Amino acid sequence: MNICDFDGLTGRVITSDDPYYEELRQVYNRAVNKFPLAIVYCQKETDVSNAVLWSRSHHVSLRIRNGGHNYEGYSTGNDILAIDLSEMNQISIDETANLLTVQGGAKNRQVYEFVSSMGYPFPGGTCPSVGVSGYALGGGWGLSCRYLGLGCDCLTQLRMINYEGTALTASPTENPDLFWALRGGGGGNFGIIVSMTFRLPGKVDKITLIDIRYPDSDQEKQSAFVQIWQDWLTDTDPRITLVSRIFNSREDGLGILARGFFYGPPEAALGIIQPLLRLGGVKYTLKYLPFLEAVNIIGSFYPPYEAFQSTSRFVLRDLTDCESCRLAAMIADRPQGSSYAALSFYALGGKVSQVDPEATAFYYRNAKYILWLNTVFDGCKCDNSAWIADRFCYLQTITEGAYVNFPYDALPRCHEEYYGSNACRLKMVKERYDPLNIFSFPQGIGSKICC
Repeated sequence: MNICDFDGLTGRVITSDDPYYEELRQVYNRAVNKFPLAIVYCQKETDVSNAVLWSRSHHVSLRIRNGGHNYEGYSTGNDILAIDLSEMNQISIDETANLLTVQGGAKNRQVYEFVSSMGYPFPGGTCPSVGVSGYALGGGWGLSCRYLGLGCDCLTQLRMINYEGTALTASPTENPDLFWALRGGGGGNFGIIVSMTFRLPGKVDKITLIDIRYPDSDQEKQSAFVQIWQDWLTDTDPRITLVSRIFNSREDGLGILARGFFYGPPEAALGIIQPLLRLGGVKYTLKYLPFLEAVNIIGSFYPPYEAFQSTSRFVLRDLTDCESCRLAAMIADRPQGSSYAALSFYALGGKVSQVDPEATAFYYRNAKYILWLNTVFDGCKCDNSAWIADRFCYLQTITEGAYVNFPYDALPRCHEEYYGSNACRLKMVKERYDPLNIFSFPQGIGSKICC
């Protein structure tokens, strides 16, 4: 396409002729290797509207990107217009109304730094470079969710550019069906979010950062930990949220770890986590820190990018001893070219389960935890999809559904898997607010691929 054909786009436009194109087209997961026709960095709402109208008039598909963390690369594509909101990242607080407003391109790190400077926590995600918009629209699991709720539960209003380039407001009183859908219905399905308003939690001074490790493990110990984990999680204190993991690392071998937040002092945290310390060889630390320090330590464990493949499921019942053994056996052998393989368990319950499954589009309120299987490999040319697919077949037999923020490209009947019985209602909202399916991508609600 001739450069003149980009007339009508406003903001900062990057094409393949730009010296920074090769760097800027990359997303977090380097297993994804796509070449957009252009990337437009929007700086105001009119830039977003113009991008939508340009894509329609030139019959070029669009994708929405701010953090670039969609695990299957749905925030980019070949020969598409990538609408990047990362330069729309202003944040403000109304302490009188107890509300936080962020533009659609803000990332976890930016929000954490802003709210912490005023004494507040925020129910955001663990990775600092994840875009808050995609995070919250997919539900929004984070290390505060059992105490403060999911990210989507704290939303009070959103502003969205629709398929006509027009700004709409979604709230309990304005376009309430869209407001329902945007809280858990996944990013990129209905329009482009340019602003979000969240209800602020109460101020906190410090929280306890928990780090538990079993560095020298074997399959038997990993299996035993899964059993201990699920028993512990059943009725544990809602002020604590942990992500636990059994892993197989080229560098460290088999291991177990658990990290998370407790909204209280270390002495109380120690009593709560005692069951998780029962296996031999445990090492743990409890640090009483300002909220920002705790999230920064968690964020420091994430590399700037990596190449990986993964799949997710929801666990709704207690697993048997035999099933836990099968899980541990899954990662006993890493696939070719892989430096790391793991099963992670993201705790649910607490405040998450206090919301009706049909009150928002996030359906799996009654799940005990999210299970995530992933493998990290060297470089972008490895393909571990067969390894994932083989293990996914077994995971399907003991779990239900999948977390839309941890998508799996080979997921059958993906709409029902991601949204449960809310899928039909989401499709109706899609037909009303995006009747031409302008906001389309693989596994998008308008897609017929996995229905």
